[in-house]
Amino acid sequence: MKLVEVTPENAVKETFFCIKNTKKQGFKDKLKWFKKSYKEGLKIKILKNDEDKMIGFIEYVPAIKAWRPIDADNYMFIHCTYIYAKKDRNKGYGSILIEDAEKEAKTKGMDGLCVITSKGGWLANKTLFENNGFEQLEAKDRFELLSKTWNSSAKKPKFYNWTNQQKKYKGWHLLYADQCPWNEKSAVAILNVAMDYGVDLKVSKINTVEEAKMAPSGFGVFNLLHDGKLLEDHYISATRFRTILKKELDMSK
Repeated sequence: MKLVEVTPENAVKETFFCIKNTKKQGFKDKLKWFKKSYKEGLKIKILKNDEDKMIGFIEYVPAIKAWRPIDADNYMFIHCTYIYAKKDRNKGYGSILIEDAEKEAKTKGMDGLCVITSKGGWLANKTLFENNGFEQLEAKDRFELLSKTWNSSAKKPKFYNWTNQQKKYKGWHLLYADQCPWNEKSAVAILNVAMDYGVDLKVSKINTVEEAKMAPSGFGVFNLLHDGKLLEDHYISATRFRTILKKELDMSK
């Protein structure tokens, strides 16, 4: 096994693992986002076998630059990690990726690692992290905040209260960031459905870390709201949005 670091120079060759087609708009948007975030300490590592086949990946960043609603001063934060094939899971590959993030955090003199997990889709299950020495600090909605520290006096990471942020969004709103390369495709699909139904959907890009930390959901980089209520916190299909839209419109009659 080998770890290959993605850089602005080799990103087109290595891809971002979760999106491999470099011609897709999502890849182009992620690349632009990555080049900026790379300067802020963000790392993407791809795990490959001896045949150069991609097995999994991890994306991590100093927590003060994390695109999630967390407050963690001197920690490394894991945005995403994933082992693609089921046959490759439970073989310790996920631990290899986490160990790389831990090594980087210690090299930079940080107090620990932290991560947001979920039983639902789009985020890793907490079991992998608990098996690697992480402890759960908080749980809110469908999300858990876990950390691993080697400094017993370090301040513990905590969630920002994203529920309070939801109240300010009146009408229909979609806020998303290019941290996830699949958000753009979903945003276009959702906007087209909204137009079909004559719904005034305000679509906004989350362009800064500060905006992401103050996002109205636990995932942070995708937020679909109607009159202060969070409807989805991860990218969805046009079909899924059509179902949500019909339900909301029926309730408002």
